[in-house]
Amino acid sequence: MVQFLTFIYLGYMFVAMYFLSLFLLLYFKNKEHLFEIPQITKKYSVSVLVPAYNEEDTIANTIKSIFDSKYPLKEVIILNDGSKDNTGKIANSLKKRYPNLKVINKPNSGKADSLNQGIKIAKGELIAVVDADSYPAKDAFKNLIGFFDDKQVGVATPFIVPRNRAIFFERLQVVEYNVIAFTRKLLGYVDAIYVTPGPLAIYRKSALQKIGGFDTKNMTEDIEATWHLTKEGYKRKMCLLSSATTTVPVKISVWYRQRRRWNIGGLQCISKYKKYFLRKGMLGVFILPFFVLQLFLGLLGLSIFFYLLISRSISRYLFTKYSVQVGTPILTLEDFYITPSFLNYLGVVLFILGALFTVMVLWIMKDSVLKKQNTFNILFYLLFYLTVYPFIMIASLYHYFKGTWKWR
Repeated sequence: MVQFLTFIYLGYMFVAMYFLSLFLLLYFKNKEHLFEIPQITKKYSVSVLVPAYNEEDTIANTIKSIFDSKYPLKEVIILNDGSKDNTGKIANSLKKRYPNLKVINKPNSGKADSLNQGIKIAKGELIAVVDADSYPAKDAFKNLIGFFDDKQVGVATPFIVPRNRAIFFERLQVVEYNVIAFTRKLLGYVDAIYVTPGPLAIYRKSALQKIGGFDTKNMTEDIEATWHLTKEGYKRKMCLLSSATTTVPVKISVWYRQRRRWNIGGLQCISKYKKYFLRKGMLGVFILPFFVLQLFLGLLGLSIFFYLLISRSISRYLFTKYSVQVGTPILTLEDFYITPSFLNYLGVVLFILGALFTVMVLWIMKDSVLKKQNTFNILFYLLFYLTVYPFIMIASLYHYFKGTWKWR
């Protein structure tokens, strides 16, 4: 068993070193272009779709931030998805201020179906999707438009920035969002962007029509649409100098449900596109294997953790019981001695490299929250925040196979 675990540890270390090396290689090869903005050589008409369900607290500010855009917008369509609060009333009250604001009141049918209805009536060449609790920066649209001069580009996405960052839990998510954005940008250099987040993404309308719009059965319609566009040969682009802020969960329970929904949506995508595994372009040779590998390593690591915990607990119980019976010491100095080994040293080195990589990302991204981060925050993020994810995956798998899941 010891040899088996050694091979497992070495496998984990190989994967960690591989992806760390990949990201560093992509960064140093492309660092001069990391913050480039694509030049606009053609004017595109843009329709903005805002699906909204019970968003009375945020809808007005979202609409204002959209109309503050430096890029002219053809229309902004609020898709009021059967809200039970004053979302529709507030949106309608702003139509006098913004003449090209349209409000569609419809029965509740979910975000994906609302977007599909919006696509049918949208008049723009490009369709921007903005969540009703998100706020695009003034140059967010302008800094993405230039990507569409390449007719193979199907979607472009910005840097999603957490809006609330006052408390400790929110700042952990700021670190997470920075790392995600940085690595996603790097993956764009090998055409491996696997998601265009809901807070803001701009799609080529003809591309959305080609894939039949958004999948109404998927919990994460943005991930599924990105995979579908990838399958059809469309490129996905990202600009770090285009940004939109979004409200991240304050309560752990809300954060947990959000992450569980993301996981279930990812599982749905794996199931839907599994036939392309190792076959269909970057979807089959990188994105699918990347997701499956994450799932496998997370579950394997959790299994090993519980195996070691249970086996050592049983051993300690039996040893203690025997020691009490025969009158020998329960604890000796040897119990506090950790035998150094190559695996111990390599594990420490990998952890240090991971910490340095996280600090490097925060520094490169120039996020002001870096000034509020301290060593404890980053260590907590690496040691505890990330280690919770395999447990969430277990819960996600349970709900996925049982079928007891819903969007909210």
